[in-house]
Amino acid sequence: MSVKELKFSGGRRLHQTAASEEPAGPLVTVVTAVFNGVGTIKGCIESVLRQDYSHIEHVIIDGGSTDGTVEVLREYEDRIGLWRSEPDRGIYDAWNKALREARGEWLCFLGADDEFLPGAVTAYMALAAKNPQAEYLSSKLKVVHPSGYVRIMGSPWKWSKFSKSMCTHHVGSMHRRSLFERLGTYDTSYRIVADYELLLRAKGQLNAAYMPTITAVMRAGGASSGRQCLQETARAKVETGGRSKVLAAVELRIANAKYLLRPLRSAVGGILARRSKSRPTHTLKF
Repeated sequence: MSVKELKFSGGRRLHQTAASEEPAGPLVTVVTAVFNGVGTIKGCIESVLRQDYSHIEHVIIDGGSTDGTVEVLREYEDRIGLWRSEPDRGIYDAWNKALREARGEWLCFLGADDEFLPGAVTAYMALAAKNPQAEYLSSKLKVVHPSGYVRIMGSPWKWSKFSKSMCTHHVGSMHRRSLFERLGTYDTSYRIVADYELLLRAKGQLNAAYMPTITAVMRAGGASSGRQCLQETARAKVETGGRSKVLAAVELRIANAKYLLRPLRSAVGGILARRSKSRPTHTLKF
């Protein structure tokens, strides 16, 4: 068996290590997909462990890392619910694997370089209790750019807005298990926006709830910030969301124009962030 074909697994579940206390709320499964993320995966895991909501299982699917990520997962063997390491076909293939392993009533997705803020899961479960019919819960997200520019994003789900662009943010948002039973799993033909495409399947029939609370921090960059993301978004809006091809084409042109301004916005935002210690968050619109 070659190095690339090696498979490893671990976690509390495989060792039959159960929680000693009676759970006080629904089980939440936090899903993380990682590949060669040794520099950030500890921060992600620790942010989950720091949550004051005790009924959480963390399922981590590693794509066969060779940089020491697996060794980090072994360090947390007795505190991770389940981890597996084997080659996969990308993040959404990893998420689909995690869906088969997840046991929670609520599921959320946290990137290997993302972190929950303290109290995030407790706040979400309080929102769920207030909205018993909800199947999707979202909040605000802090996006940190390499320049130091920080942007706060995330607004309530509304079909009129969501059909045009992803106004909510997938990082840390909660999905009731029944939502996947109704809509299915992630379409891996989308390499970047399968999370958006899945929620588009609901059209206007999505029971959603929102809170204006920042629950997670995401590092900007990666594939989701590239032009391929814009192309895939346009495809999903038309093929799954039923949006007019003409409208989608116009919106794609606008999105491409905004994409060209991103470096300028990030650079200017970084300068403002470094100059202002009392107001570290700056939101610019172009």
